[in-house]
Amino acid sequence: MTLALDAAVRPDSAPAAGSWRERGDGWPILLLLVLAIALFSILPLGRLLLTALAPAGSLSFEAIREQIASRAAGLAAWRTLETAGLSSLGALALGGSFALALAVTDVRSKRALAFLFVFSLMVAPQVIALAFLSLAGPASPVLAALGLALPPGTPNPLLSREGVILVMALHHAPLVAITIWSGLRFLPRGVIEAAQCDGATPWQTIRRIVLPLLRGNLVAAGLLAFVAGVGNFGIPALMGMPVNYLTLPTLIYRRLTSFGPSVLSDMAALALIVAIIAGIGTAVGALLMRRGVGKVDIDQRMTPFAPLGAWRLPVEATLWALLAFKVGLPFLSLLGDALRPALGVPLSLATVTPEKFWEVLVRQDVTTRAFRNSFLMAGCAALILCGLSIVFAYVLERRLARARPAIEALIEAPYALPGVVLAIACILLFLKPLPLVGVSIYGTAVIILFAYLARFLAPALKPTLAAMGQIEAHHEEAARLDGATWWQLIRFIVAPILLPAASAGALLVFLVAFNELTVSALLWSAGTETLGVVLFSLKESGLAGEAAAVAVSASAVILAVMLLLDRLASRLPEGVLPWRP
Repeated sequence: MTLALDAAVRPDSAPAAGSWRERGDGWPILLLLVLAIALFSILPLGRLLLTALAPAGSLSFEAIREQIASRAAGLAAWRTLETAGLSSLGALALGGSFALALAVTDVRSKRALAFLFVFSLMVAPQVIALAFLSLAGPASPVLAALGLALPPGTPNPLLSREGVILVMALHHAPLVAITIWSGLRFLPRGVIEAAQCDGATPWQTIRRIVLPLLRGNLVAAGLLAFVAGVGNFGIPALMGMPVNYLTLPTLIYRRLTSFGPSVLSDMAALALIVAIIAGIGTAVGALLMRRGVGKVDIDQRMTPFAPLGAWRLPVEATLWALLAFKVGLPFLSLLGDALRPALGVPLSLATVTPEKFWEVLVRQDVTTRAFRNSFLMAGCAALILCGLSIVFAYVLERRLARARPAIEALIEAPYALPGVVLAIACILLFLKPLPLVGVSIYGTAVIILFAYLARFLAPALKPTLAAMGQIEAHHEEAARLDGATWWQLIRFIVAPILLPAASAGALLVFLVAFNELTVSALLWSAGTETLGVVLFSLKESGLAGEAAAVAVSASAVILAVMLLLDRLASRLPEGVLPWRP
């Protein structure tokens, strides 16, 4: 296929249109894009499909049939659908109500409310699970201080099916709110004003105008929460595995850690089942979102139209109470566990000690190495993807407009599918030494970095693409008229303009990669532990205080990065920061 491009014009030549092949100056950037898509999307997922559907070299569905027929896999599949489905309904109700309250009413401190609400999503699922387990357990420092703690020896009520569903719903509620805010951004103010002119009350306007117009976004938001629930590993691992309540991701983890590479073909079949479930939800959600997006003049966008009057204070109190239950109390309990000398010791000024923080941040080799590994791997992934996003955004916006939807779908596949699917794909792809060089990256930090690059290219690219779409082409045309090559064009014209948005995308990647567990739980080895892996191991070993110290320290890093991004908001395209509706 020939891709139409403007020719680079020399001072002594006339403008002429031509393809990259005709001009001969754009093939390196096209080759880089093709290699990235092949390496990060096609090869891993293709290897997974090949192992699951053709384990002996010929097409066969026997492995998938065996997994579906097995009692353990069938029960895990049902529990996956159960937890993902019920938690998505809870997330839809909670996140939808929160989003509408901030968007259409006159509650105060909206930015702070949205920031804290989304902060709980940016924190890793295993940290959220650990925080709620700390809050609800019989040794809870918060409930003990209030005289509400359970009697010693009482099982933690959140170590159950209901606990997994509740915490997963709370964790994914911001995902729903972000999706609804995206839809509300495109509802024209004129429609609301017309309803008000006809005498409609705010509640009637919400019920008869806003909600019907948001129907596609609401369904898409529920599906996104469902897909996130299907792939969630951290919450079921900490709250379900101790009571043998296994979902598909935790079943894959348990079998792979118990039996090793010998069960890879069976795990590939299970991972493919997970991918099919998540892929259907993702595809339907993306289709609904695409249908719901429209163009509207910024001056005509919907503004808050439902003044609360005497109800404003109760509504604000409810929102802050929700955040206190969702964020404040769990993290306060987690901090209490990290500051007391031993589990069960009453927390007071006389017993508070930073010993656990000193232990995990300075003294223990495994935890300090995990912090270093997480910083390095998340930081390297963010920096690499920052550069790639600038190049790819330029190519997709200016050079590959017709093929852009298909290319974006390939780039988004590793991010849209659950992390356990990508982890199994990476193991299958790199278990044997690499061709030609004869070196294996399996069991090294490189395989984790590769998985991060593959998984987080899509979120890194999103803000850069948004910024590229707002840039007029006259700067590039002037550079081409002066004889600039494609590399000079990107280096001196495109990159400086896109750098703020690309940096924001890189910081967002750092946010999610720094605490990541789902991928690294299956890919780590001795010496390449990440924070998520160490936190999970500490909790499994009964070192709740050390695990709490790791969780609090990691969350502090996430909070600092989010505050930095918030300070840069004025230099970023609208909609890049999810907590700024």
